[in-house]
Amino acid sequence: MRECKGLISALFVLILMACGDKRTDERIVSVTIEPQRYFAEKIAGDKFTVNCVVPAGQSPETYDPTPQQMVRVGKSQGYLRIGSIGFEQAWMDNIRGNNPGLKVFDLSEGIDLLKSPEEAEEHHHESGHDHHHHHPGGVDPHTWSSISGAKVIARNTLDAFVSLDPENREYYQANYERLTKEIGETEKIVSGLLRPLDNKTFIIYHPALTYLAAEYGLTQLCIEMDGKEPSPAGLKELVETAREHNAKVVFIQREFDRKNAELIARETGCRLIPINPLDYEWSKEMIHIAKSLADGQAD
Repeated sequence: MRECKGLISALFVLILMACGDKRTDERIVSVTIEPQRYFAEKIAGDKFTVNCVVPAGQSPETYDPTPQQMVRVGKSQGYLRIGSIGFEQAWMDNIRGNNPGLKVFDLSEGIDLLKSPEEAEEHHHESGHDHHHHHPGGVDPHTWSSISGAKVIARNTLDAFVSLDPENREYYQANYERLTKEIGETEKIVSGLLRPLDNKTFIIYHPALTYLAAEYGLTQLCIEMDGKEPSPAGLKELVETAREHNAKVVFIQREFDRKNAELIARETGCRLIPINPLDYEWSKEMIHIAKSLADGQAD
C-alpha cells in the first residue's frame, strides 16, 4: 500500500512538472487592441497565445499598462503594433528598451496612411506652411476600420507569424487564406450597403472611421477635435454643417462622453447609434457600422 502511495505521489509530481513545463513553453505574441487579436488569433490558430494589452472598454489613445501586463509583454516572442496609436507612441520605446530581444512588427506597413482630421484641418488653414511639418501624432491610426486596411493588416500578421515560426509557414498560410475569404465576404456586404448611398455624411464623436470614409467617399464630421471637447462655437458650427449635409446618423463610442453627441443628435434630428470600432468581432462591427449608415438614410 505504501509503495502504491509512493507511486501515486511520484506520478503527481511528474504531472505537476509537465504542467509547469507546458506553461513555460507557452508561446505568446502581444498586440495593442482587440481587433488585432481577432486577426492574430485567426492566423495563429493553436500555435500562439495572443495577449491584448489594452483591455476592452479602455481607450488605446490614453491607456497606461499595469506592471503585470508589462511582464506579459516581456514574455512575448513578438509584439504586433497597429502603427501609431497613442498607447504605442507613449510606450513602445519603453517596451523595446526593457525587452531588447522582442521582435516588433508594424502592421500598418504598406497602408497609405491618412492625416488625422484635426491635422488635415490644420493644413487646410495653413496651406502656406511646409506640408511635411507634422509629427507622428498627425497620422490617423485607425487603419483597421476599413476593408483595404484589414487586408494589409492580415497580410502583415501572416508575415509576422511566419517570421517568428517559419516551420509552420503552411499552417499560417492556410489560416490566412480562410481569414482573407472572411474579409472578402465582409467587403461584399459593406460595399452593398455603402456604395448606393446618396447621403454620405455622418457625425462621430472620436474620428475612428477616417479610412472607411476615404474608402467609400463618405464625409466624417467629428465632435471631438484634437482629443478635446468641442467649444460652444465649435458645436454650433458642427450642427450647421450637419444640417447643410443632411446628416442622419451620430455615432458614439463607449469610451467617450455621450453628452455632446446627444445634444447634436437632438439639434439635427439624427439618430444616435453606439458603435465600437475597438470590438474584437471586426467583421460583425464593420457590418453593423455600414448597416447603421444605410438604415439612417432609409428613415
